[in-house]
Amino acid sequence: MRFLSLLASNAVALAVAAWIFAGIRFSGPTSGQAQIEEKILPLLIVAAILTLVTSLVKPVLTVLSIPFIIVTLGLFLLVINAGMLKLTGWIAGKLDLGFVVEGFWPAVGGAIVITIVTWGVDGLFGTDDRR
Repeated sequence: MRFLSLLASNAVALAVAAWIFAGIRFSGPTSGQAQIEEKILPLLIVAAILTLVTSLVKPVLTVLSIPFIIVTLGLFLLVINAGMLKLTGWIAGKLDLGFVVEGFWPAVGGAIVITIVTWGVDGLFGTDDRR
């Protein structure tokens, strides 16, 4: 259940980031019903890739970069999040999904937006993890 919650919140966050930043985009139509029809499946697949990348790769990178995180008072986590978005874009490119992250600064901005939107979506629709 938690994976589906992460997938949904990442899909919404990716859509918002692609809408805000010109350097983050899905290829295909840019308006109308055709845009929704052609981009919904790639959006869900890219969201699944981002969920897997942040679940598997990010913890390892975070542990390995603890000294940088301490020295930068946590700001290096933003670089790690941007790297996870770039890695997701690279994997999506290899799978020919039409998702592109162009450059470091759009990745940083996208990481900020994805973090904020994910927090908001999880706050509104989050699952109850108590057992």
